[in-house]
Amino acid sequence: MTNTTAIVARDPSERFGRDGRARYRRILRFATRYMVENWWFEIALPQLGLAGLGARGRTRRWQRMARNFYGLATELGGLMIKVGQFLSSRLDVLPPEVTRELVGLQDEVRPEDFRQVRALAEAELGTSLEGAYASFDETPMAAASLGQAHRARLSPEMAQDAGFTDVVVKIQRPNIGMLVDVDLAALRWVARRLSRFALVNRRVDLPGLAEEFAVTSLEEIDYLHEAQSAERFAAQFEGDDRVRVPGIAWERSTRRVLTLQDVSAIKINDLDALRSAGIDPSAVAIEFANVMFDQLFVDGFFHGDAHPGNIFVTPVPRSAAQTDSAGTATADGAGAGTAGEARGWVLTFVDFGMMGEIPDTLRTGLQQFLIAVASRDGRRLVKSMNDLGVLLPSADIRELERTMSALFSRFGGVAFTDLQDVDPRELKDFADQFGETIRLLPFQLPKNFLLVIRAVSLISGLCSTLDPKFNIWNAVEPYADKLLRDERGGVIGSFAREAVETVGIVARLPRRLDGLVTRIEDGEIEVETPRLERQVRQLERTVSRMVSAIVFVGLLLAGVLLRSTDEVFGIVLMAVSALPLLHALLAGLFRGRRGR
Repeated sequence: MTNTTAIVARDPSERFGRDGRARYRRILRFATRYMVENWWFEIALPQLGLAGLGARGRTRRWQRMARNFYGLATELGGLMIKVGQFLSSRLDVLPPEVTRELVGLQDEVRPEDFRQVRALAEAELGTSLEGAYASFDETPMAAASLGQAHRARLSPEMAQDAGFTDVVVKIQRPNIGMLVDVDLAALRWVARRLSRFALVNRRVDLPGLAEEFAVTSLEEIDYLHEAQSAERFAAQFEGDDRVRVPGIAWERSTRRVLTLQDVSAIKINDLDALRSAGIDPSAVAIEFANVMFDQLFVDGFFHGDAHPGNIFVTPVPRSAAQTDSAGTATADGAGAGTAGEARGWVLTFVDFGMMGEIPDTLRTGLQQFLIAVASRDGRRLVKSMNDLGVLLPSADIRELERTMSALFSRFGGVAFTDLQDVDPRELKDFADQFGETIRLLPFQLPKNFLLVIRAVSLISGLCSTLDPKFNIWNAVEPYADKLLRDERGGVIGSFAREAVETVGIVARLPRRLDGLVTRIEDGEIEVETPRLERQVRQLERTVSRMVSAIVFVGLLLAGVLLRSTDEVFGIVLMAVSALPLLHALLAGLFRGRRGR
């Protein structure tokens, strides 16, 4: 308890008060418990040659952890809901037994006491709710992690100016600022602890990602920033009959209160409602993927929180849609253009608090990556990954190209859900040949990439929900063909840039070679094989002792944790931990004597 209190005082400080410190400690206890548990089963046991034991009961362990996290998130609210929403969308990675435990976090959480909500809204608007709106429903239509939404109607005068009457009023939770500060402090603590593991810090800068998440979260609780993003998103899709965006009532919006057009319709993952409306979910999956690809790879400004709670499918009357001359929705939101009429529905996006922006250079790299995937070009794929900064400097480029080419050749056209139908012998042959390369893939997560990864995972997960047979390859290929056609227009420029780069390299080569020879002659570069061999042997001994020490700590901690549920097994693990401890101590002693 003393150590935990010291951590709390050092990181979030006393400014959070007693409730904030209690919340912080609770999150840290939860994270520590499951970090240790997963380290033991997923890392320590395989290193001890007990991978089978670690795999036993894996689904039950993850299910239990997901269930416990669900309880923690719904009770605490705040950013814990956001973390759970992300995990619940990973249908392409996590088993359905796990995502089902978290899917409720996409919907409603407990609403706030309306008296507190009213007080905050009236203080922000500078008038009573009765004075601000013609009518206001005190029962929330939805409660989310950062706020809650109520239906209302604008006065006739204000409705005429805004172009719509029915609105949704988003009001922040009264204490959300403190909750976000505490949760960010806890997430930073977890990121720092995880980054101490080489397996993690070689792949991703977790503290950097935590800071990126912090910036996004702080923007999300500024409703004026969200309103500006909504208008920018609407302008981006102006004239596009696939997408609808709610309008903003600026006169009734502040940093903590946002009034926007009511565009409620069929939630995108409500399969029964879609079919009842005569809408094919598989067609929705394809259109949603194309719209998100446009945002990511063409426009560079994308919805970073496109989970099912933020996307509706709005039916459009095929014969009576009201549209203006540009083919966009009219003021009452009834129309969607001729192509929208033919389709019979449009995609309606809401909640623009978490938006991402991709610089031109990064977007070009992502386009090259997409083209490589669609064309099954292993070499181009590896080059695009290297340009994006996804590959570690130590990556064996040629071996990775060979592996990716083989992967495309064997499984390039197979959907995620169809992998289970592949002949097990074929999977085994591939694993025997390329398993080591795949297991040690030299990938890292570049900076400023968090929302891109989240968006891609949401696309994959949501499309898999809409259509279990959805094949991402089929969605990518026509889109990549368009990029290829656009790319051909710039081929001459590309050749010219490569020629200039080559001439520059050739021009600098003699000077670089002369410098290298001079350094060798001056003795600045020398090769000492015997010394290097001694250092390598010493390093091997040190690593061996470090592994023993790590195994000792793991066995001891696992024993302590498991003792509360399985006393016999816990005591056995604590006793066995003495063996690697003896090795770490005695090996150093004996080798030290031999060295003398």
